Amino acid sequence: MVTRWEHIPPRRAMYAEFPAWLDGRISATLRRRGILSLYSHQADALETTHAGKHTVVVTPTASGKTLCYDLPVIDAIAKDPTARALYIFPTKALAQDQLAELERLAKDVDIDLKTYTYDGDTPPAVRAAIRNAGHVVITNPDMLHTGILPHHTKWVKLFENLRYVVLDELHTYRGVFGSNVANVLRRLRRICAFYGSHPIFICTSATIANPEELARRHVEDDVVLIDRNGAPRGEKVLAFVNPPVVNQSLGVRKSALFTGRDIAATLLASGVQTIAFTRSRVSTELLLTYLRARFPQPQWPPDLVRGYRGGYLPSERRAIEKGLRDGSVRGVVSTNALELGIDIGALQAAVLIGYPGTVASTWQQMGRAGRREELSAAFLVATSLPVDQYVVQHPDYVLQRSPEAGLVNPDNLHLLVQHLKCGAFEIPFERKERFGTEDTPGVLSYLDEQGILHEADGRYHWSAQSFPAEGMSLRTATSDNVVVVDQSDGRQRVIGEIDRFGAPLTLHEQAIYLHEGRQLQVERLDWENAKAYVREVKVDYYTQAGESVRIRVLDEFARQDSARFGRAHGEVLVSM
Repeated sequence: MVTRWEHIPPRRAMYAEFPAWLDGRISATLRRRGILSLYSHQADALETTHAGKHTVVVTPTASGKTLCYDLPVIDAIAKDPTARALYIFPTKALAQDQLAELERLAKDVDIDLKTYTYDGDTPPAVRAAIRNAGHVVITNPDMLHTGILPHHTKWVKLFENLRYVVLDELHTYRGVFGSNVANVLRRLRRICAFYGSHPIFICTSATIANPEELARRHVEDDVVLIDRNGAPRGEKVLAFVNPPVVNQSLGVRKSALFTGRDIAATLLASGVQTIAFTRSRVSTELLLTYLRARFPQPQWPPDLVRGYRGGYLPSERRAIEKGLRDGSVRGVVSTNALELGIDIGALQAAVLIGYPGTVASTWQQMGRAGRREELSAAFLVATSLPVDQYVVQHPDYVLQRSPEAGLVNPDNLHLLVQHLKCGAFEIPFERKERFGTEDTPGVLSYLDEQGILHEADGRYHWSAQSFPAEGMSLRTATSDNVVVVDQSDGRQRVIGEIDRFGAPLTLHEQAIYLHEGRQLQVERLDWENAKAYVREVKVDYYTQAGESVRIRVLDEFARQDSARFGRAHGEVLVSM
C-alpha cells in the first residue's frame, strides 16, 4: 500500500561565467566537453577559494561538486608546477573514482599533473616516487594518520608547497570517527606550519543541519558556506510503501524484501536502470537471489543484476561500478556502500528496503536515482520495525524535517591524549603550545609525569621507540580482515573479506555465506591465519547468527529525569 506519493518538480539550472583568472586551457577544455559555463555554486566556490578563504560546498548528489575543487587545484598547478594538493576521501573507492576523473581532466587540459592514490594498497616500490613527484596525493584519513603524518620528513615537497586540502563527504566525519579526523587535521596543519605552508581547505558535503559548524570544527578557522545550488534537477516521484498485512489477527505484514523485490523487478523488466538499498549484507545477497530468480537465463544473464557490499574484492566492486556507468549492469542491490558519491552513472530509480536510519541518508540514497535532468523515481519500503512504521505513516518526518546535525568533539580527553602522543612523535611540542584545547600544557605535563613524553629544553618529546599512530584506529574497529577462500572447484581462490569483528558472526563453521547470489558453506575458519574456507552448496536455507548485547551501568556521574524518561551520563560495561 502506498501511503504517500510526493512529486518534486524539475528545476532549471543557474549559470555563471568562467572566472577571468582561470587558466585559459582549463576553460577551453571544459567548452570542448560541452560545459560552456559553470553552475552558480561552482563559480561561487571558485571565487571564494581564489580569495584565499576556506569553503564548504553543500549541494545535492550529482550537482558537480567535484569541479569546485578540481578546477582551483589544476589552475594552481598549471601556473606553478611546484604547487601541491592533498585530497582526503573517507573510502578507497571514492579515492579511485576521483583519481580516474582528475587524470582525464588533466590529460584533456594538457598539463603535466601527476596524480596518485596513496593508501594501504599502494605498492611499497612506488611510494617513494609518489612522495617526490605527486602534484596531487589522494588518500584517506586512516593513511594520513598512519602513513603520511608520522613520516612527514619523507614528504617535504608536499608539505612545503601544499596549497589546497580537499575534504570530501564532510558529513561522514562525525561522531568518534569525525572527532578523530578533526585531530588528524590538527596534526596536518601543525606539520604544514612547521614547513611554512598554510593550505586552503575545500570541503564538500551532502545536506546536513550544520555544515558550516562542522567544517569549522574540522578546519578550526572561518569557513564560507556555499549552499545555493545552481545545478538543474529532473522531475522526481517519491513513494512511501507499506507492505500489505498478510495476517490480520497477528498484524503480520508481507516481507519488505519481497515487496521491494516486486517493485525492483517491475522497474527492471520495464528497462529502468535501478538501484536497491538494503540494511545488511545478508539482505543484499537475499534480495539479489530473489531478483535473479525473477529473470531466467539466457535472456537475463546473471551479470545484468549485481550485488554490491563491503567484503567484495576491490576489483569486483570496480567492475560493477563500471558496468553501472556504461549500462551493461541494469540493476544493483547494495548496502549503504553506494550511498556516497561514487560515480555510477545516471540511474533512473531507487528502491530503499527499510528506513536507512537518518533523514540525511534517506535523501542520499533517494538521490542516487535521477543524477541528471531526466525523470526519476524513489520508493521507500517499510519493514515491520516500529521506526519504519512511523516513517511510512508520517512521511513528513522525511519530507519536511531538517537532516540531522553532524557532531564532533575533538577535545574529548581520551581522543585528545592519543593524538597529542602522535603529534609529539611527529614534532616535539613547545611547553605552551596549544593543540585545540585550552589545557594542552596541562595534558602534556601529565604525559611527561607518566613517562610517555620527555621534557627537555622547554619541549615535550616522544620517549618510546615505536610510533603511536600505528596502534590507534580512527574508526574504533580493527582494520584486520579475514579473507574468504573458495575451494569449490578444487582450487583455492579468494573471493571476499570480512573484518575480524564480523567474522565470527558471518563465517563460523557450517555457516551459509552468500556471495553474488551463490550459496557457500564455511568448512573451516582458520582464525590464526585469518582465512575462512568455503565450498558451494545448494540448500534451501541461510544462516544468521544470534547476537546478544548486555549493558550494565557501573556508575552515574549525572542524571536528569523527566516525566517520560530519564537520562544519565556515566560509565557502562557492554558485553556480547
